[in-house]
Amino acid sequence: MKKIRKAVFPVAGLGTRFLPATKAVPKEMLTVVDRPVIQYVVEEAREAGIEHFIFVTGRGKTAIEDHFDIQVELYETLSKRGKTDVLEALRAIEPRAGTFSYTRQQEPLGLGHAVWCARELVGGEPFALLLPDMIMQSSPGCLKQMVELYARTGGNVVSVEECDPAQTHKYGIVGRGKEAHTGFEITAMVEKPKPEDAPSNFFISGRYILQPEIFTLLETQEKGAGGEIQITDAMLRLHAEQPFYAHVYRGLTFDCGTPEGFVEANLAFALQDEQMRPRLRSLMERLARGA
Repeated sequence: MKKIRKAVFPVAGLGTRFLPATKAVPKEMLTVVDRPVIQYVVEEAREAGIEHFIFVTGRGKTAIEDHFDIQVELYETLSKRGKTDVLEALRAIEPRAGTFSYTRQQEPLGLGHAVWCARELVGGEPFALLLPDMIMQSSPGCLKQMVELYARTGGNVVSVEECDPAQTHKYGIVGRGKEAHTGFEITAMVEKPKPEDAPSNFFISGRYILQPEIFTLLETQEKGAGGEIQITDAMLRLHAEQPFYAHVYRGLTFDCGTPEGFVEANLAFALQDEQMRPRLRSLMERLARGA
């Protein structure tokens, strides 16, 4: 069984739900408390043992590359001013030379197409796929939990969470088979089924470990929902050939692709900070009384 060394981050989206904030700033660079959304996702991958970070970008996304680059002038200024704590924090997120790669998705043809654009950089080995809009709050992180399940099962692994059974029409839903360590074997995958047709109430929540055969299927994958090439459609085809397992994620998930989820993430992560927590709680109490 090959180790999961590489991770793909599809960051080419336009972020139209956040306009005008994302007119000149990539949505992945919007900050949750003190760091951009994409940094939380990269840190989760690094904790899971990822060695090569692959970003599928688009026009206007160079700020992501700059964020993970070394800025000599800034470092020199911080050093001269004695701000060693800030300098150490910046150095902690620096990638080792050659471990961050970038490729362009030149047309907005869907998530499946974005993943396919990374095929040459991934090569013939299993890889992780992390949707950068989704940030997780747990210890250990979601991907590390998934890697532990993968070490026992092999195959393909997706993170799942439970939703209200009446809300299955909003998600990709999986069928529940026999138990497997922290999850179960997947018996079916259905995209946005009606509650009466759903095989369960477990939905896929933005983290994947996939075998490289997915690229061959994506190359011939026809357009699906929204006129785009969908990763779920290719996964359904791969499921006919290889096993899929679900890791039941126990933690908090925030969809930072929506304004509501973004605000919730800021509040949740700020409350983890010992210095911010008392002031925030006081403010929340005052707002609650005013309401």
